[in-house]
Amino acid sequence: MHSWNGNGSGNGVAVVTAGTGGIGLETALGLAAAGLSVTVVGRNADRGARAVRLISAVNPERPGRFLPADLSSLDEVRDLAARIAAECAAAGEPPAVLVNNIGAMYPKRHDLGGVEASFVVNHLSPYLLTELLLPTFTAGGSGRIVNVTSGAVVAAKRVFEAAEPPGGYYGFHWYGRAKLANLAYTLDLAGRLDGTGVSVFAADPGGAATDMTDGTLSDPEIVSPALRLLWPLVRRRFERSTSGPASVAARPSIVAATDPALTGRTGVVIGSRARPVRPFRPATDPRLAAAVRRLGERHAPLAAALPDLD
Repeated sequence: MHSWNGNGSGNGVAVVTAGTGGIGLETALGLAAAGLSVTVVGRNADRGARAVRLISAVNPERPGRFLPADLSSLDEVRDLAARIAAECAAAGEPPAVLVNNIGAMYPKRHDLGGVEASFVVNHLSPYLLTELLLPTFTAGGSGRIVNVTSGAVVAAKRVFEAAEPPGGYYGFHWYGRAKLANLAYTLDLAGRLDGTGVSVFAADPGGAATDMTDGTLSDPEIVSPALRLLWPLVRRRFERSTSGPASVAARPSIVAATDPALTGRTGVVIGSRARPVRPFRPATDPRLAAAVRRLGERHAPLAAALPDLD
């Protein structure tokens, strides 16, 4: 493995979660084109094999790699982090890039491990993977962490006393709230890591036609009753915002991971036009970040709880 030189170029290792299709796959292809050795994480082995073939075609000298993991399971996230950390230790090199591309929107409410699913997948899962890999990153004194955010943060309830806000469940708003939690975490993490050589970015893809958006955004139950009254207008807006190709939506993540102009910078949000933008102001509130941090520590501890033998 070749070392990452910290300026947005080089031949280090990049890990892309949910990288076997859609925006994640296009991100992986862009990173491979930039010279990185790309590992994609996903659940489906057939999709993983296809992603590896495509990545390897882009960068034959650095074939793609697939690691199976269901990132909706925090136990599997812990196992994945342990495997990546062990491999990096054996190779004597930390990863160059981690792109937390995992995301999901659920029309109907359900739990994963006793916590509302949208909060688990869109925040706790990437939070836990990142925290577990921080010692690996900081030991190398370089690298970039990219968390994929969403414009849906503007529709979020900004209440974080619990993993789930009060009131009825509306998938789009709950998705936006989980993404807001992750954006606040991302900006807070950038401050925590300032001076370590590890940079942290958020990337907003802006929307694309993907497995997540196809079908989900056609269900009026994903929005609050007030917005349902305007559903024809809301639906048309959703359709316009998710009609673009995934390759364009991947550009912000690719830029965040590779652009030499970002060398030495951290805590930057790369907007849907692949340029730095101002972060959504509520995400910069230290009180919100502190509340989100407490939820992460409570619901996604770094070590799994031991079974009760009593």
